[in-house]
This record gives sequence, structure tokens and C-alpha cells, in this order.
Amino acid sequence: AAMAGAALETIGTHLEDFKRTPKDYDTIVTGDLGTFGTELLLDMAKRCGIDIGRVHRDCGVMIFEGVEGKKCGGSGCGCGASVLNGYFLRSLEEGKMKRILFVATGALLSTTSVQQGESIPGVAHGVVIERRED
Repeated sequence: AAMAGAALETIGTHLEDFKRTPKDYDTIVTGDLGTFGTELLLDMAKRCGIDIGRVHRDCGVMIFEGVEGKKCGGSGCGCGASVLNGYFLRSLEEGKMKRILFVATGALLSTTSVQQGESIPGVAHGVVIERRED
């Protein structure tokens, strides 16, 4: 959940810079915000006038779907890499999807800063992956 704000900033900036809307994407994917972080992202986005609810997927949520008591838990880079390479790229190759916005999320944690009660800086990087029609 700590990374939801960074994910929103990256998504919002990308959409604005490229004059696009969420409808321009088959899906907008985040690394591992978990269920709480996903709900937070969707709520914050809606408050900013960006409705990504229909196209957003979170890799951590996808991996742990159906696992009782598991609301999050993988690393953003691990979940993101697994689901991007195992599911989304295959969907692009098979022509089921044409354009995705993949937003890798992470937290810049330090045991010292956490023990000192400091905030947890979040970071998110976005990349658009498109299927080329030859």
C-alpha cells in the first residue's frame, strides 16, 4: 500500500504526457500493491478523475487470488516479473491484448529509517508494451 501513491503519480503523469486515457490500454498493471494497496490506488485515482477500475490488474493480487488469508505478500519485482513474463507478454503475443501499461512498484526501505519512524518512500516506473501488427 505504501507504493500506491507512486503508482498513481506514474500512471497519471503518463496519461497526461501522452494524451491518453485508461481506455487506450487493454490493461494497466502494477507490481504488488496487494488488495489494500489496490483499493487505495483505485480510490485515489478516482478522486483525481482517473477511473482505472476496469483496466487495472495487480500482479501480487493475481498470484495470490484464492489463497485464503493472503491479501498481499510477494515482492513487487518478483510478482511483476512473473506475471508480466508468464501471462501478459503471452497475451500480447497471442493477440489477446494490444497495449499494456506496466507500472513496476517498489518501496525504498531501510531498517534504520523504519526504526526511526521515518516514512517509506515509494517508487514506480512505467513502461508501455505494445503488440506490433506487421
